[in-house]
Amino acid sequence: MYKVMRAAMRLLLPLIIRLHIVGREHFPTEPPYILAMNHLSIFDAPTVLITCPHTIRALATDKHKRNPIYCPLLVIMRAIWVRRGEPDREALRQSLEVLKQGGVLGIAPEGTRSHEKHALQQGKVGVAYLATRANVPIVPVGIAGTEQVKRNVLRLRRTDVQVVVGEPLRLPSAGRARGAQLEEYTELIMERLAALLPDEYRGVYA
Repeated sequence: MYKVMRAAMRLLLPLIIRLHIVGREHFPTEPPYILAMNHLSIFDAPTVLITCPHTIRALATDKHKRNPIYCPLLVIMRAIWVRRGEPDREALRQSLEVLKQGGVLGIAPEGTRSHEKHALQQGKVGVAYLATRANVPIVPVGIAGTEQVKRNVLRLRRTDVQVVVGEPLRLPSAGRARGAQLEEYTELIMERLAALLPDEYRGVYA
């Protein structure tokens, strides 16, 4: 079903977006790795779906279970549902299992959609935590333009969407990083992600 969905998105998305991909060669030849991306709209997931050469298991907030359009896509992608506003140990366990089994884990380090001017907000330590526990690289992916797709579709216009894939980042030390070290690693991850985005999308990392 994942392959069918990817094929369908490759046919349908060009009807509403003009996709420009930079740095696709930076994807590792083989997983495991974490794909860390900024989050602008519901069109991010299908855009990354057709950009990444590997099958992605994404973390998604459980509020999307109520979305009749977005939820089926996430179910097909076998999303890991995360409860908002509380530590979710089961989601962490599933995430680590994906990486230990050689998969790709897709995460938005901000933990939510970028609402204010679609610019980066403060990153959370989840990506750094998982990367150090599983000892896997992080592939930063910057997305720009998907926040305009819905408005332009209503105007019967296609939207230019840019996806920039950065070089894989492996954190300085693996193992059980905690506290201040996780915060430091998170800043490094977010700075790498911000560098892939146009200035107006960089937010607190400008």
